[in-house]
Amino acid sequence: MRRSRYTDEMTAAAVSETVQTAQDRLKLAKDASRAIARLTSDDKARALEAVAQALEASSAAIIDANERDIARGRAGGIAEALVDRLRLDAKRVVDLAAAVREVAALPDPVGRVVGGHRMPNGVRLEQVRVPFGVVGAIYEARPNVTVDIAALALRSGNASVLRGGSAAKESNTVLVRIMRDALESVGITGEAIQSVDDFGRDGARALMHARGLVDVLVPRGSASLIETVVTESTVPVIETGAGIVHIVLDESAPVDWACEIVVNAKVQRPSVCNAVETVLVLRQAAPLLVPAVASALQSEGVAIHGDDVVAGLVSNIIPATEEDWATEYLGLEVAMRVVDTLDDALEHIRMYSTKHTESIVTNDARNQERFLAEVDSAVVMANASTRFTDGAEFGFGAEVGISTQKLHARGPMGLAELTSTKWLARGAGQTRA
Repeated sequence: MRRSRYTDEMTAAAVSETVQTAQDRLKLAKDASRAIARLTSDDKARALEAVAQALEASSAAIIDANERDIARGRAGGIAEALVDRLRLDAKRVVDLAAAVREVAALPDPVGRVVGGHRMPNGVRLEQVRVPFGVVGAIYEARPNVTVDIAALALRSGNASVLRGGSAAKESNTVLVRIMRDALESVGITGEAIQSVDDFGRDGARALMHARGLVDVLVPRGSASLIETVVTESTVPVIETGAGIVHIVLDESAPVDWACEIVVNAKVQRPSVCNAVETVLVLRQAAPLLVPAVASALQSEGVAIHGDDVVAGLVSNIIPATEEDWATEYLGLEVAMRVVDTLDDALEHIRMYSTKHTESIVTNDARNQERFLAEVDSAVVMANASTRFTDGAEFGFGAEVGISTQKLHARGPMGLAELTSTKWLARGAGQTRA
């Protein structure tokens, strides 16, 4: 297979590369962050348009590199769910460029006044949004995240340091080079986008321990990756989470809604964190809904891990074990359980949820409002597919990740979540008594 121009350039650049360690890259990002923080909103929008155009123009090179990553991954036996996350075809490259343009068109959060007042002594206070400085990200087999985070970081006035993992190394190498060159083409330092992938695990460790150089770190990926980053980092972490996502079907749920919502939430893209993994059906609804929903899922090739009640109503059911309720399948598999009441459904969710997204299908207003109020997850829905939990769907253009923590950011994270605030005080000679 022909090597891409960008891969050849990257190989040549490595010969003359003066960077010796991951720490050197982190320092370059820190220096660049000061220049990025001074850019105007128009400067940042212009830079992102250059990135979008460069991605479109380099589609063949991106796909070429991505095909090598996929071939290497398949030879190494990676799961098809990871292959789907890893893939960048022509449509996905177009979508990446479109997402960059959407981010460019969003209101710039930097400098936005979020609060303030005048003190009794006349000093005027304003609380304004400011960039974090350097945003780090550790993720795996998701080259689209390379572009999403770099674009969101730039629009919010930050530099970025990326660790995208070995599975997507060639794709990420090309993407980072394209974006850096695009910034340079409009007079903005390409050092604002850094990768530590070529340092392997040492790069990841340097990123996790870069307190003072990296201001915030976002992990995206498997539960084990996230746990490692949260546990080992000295840098402040915004925790994203695995998606053990639930849909509850109560006695009033319309059959067509139940089937369409559950099938969409499982089948539309099963390898992502907002795909449903467990369906809970209230007992009075089970005779009607379980066969209908199960049939709709099975017709799409979904394997169902069901409890005894589900197995008694539907054929070709895999007996569910305790482990199934705590499993993120990330493929065409789902767990299904019949519970006695809404109380029992809520208790099941409290026990097994990763606090990502939960939904209820119901025509009962009381059940709907109780579910929305009591479920403690980042996104709680009624009568809608869980696949809507997504930064682009929420109008953010792209997302840094989906935070399942409660401090600073929760749910899909966009531009505002990549800023902090500072207080501006304007006086006229006042002193404190």
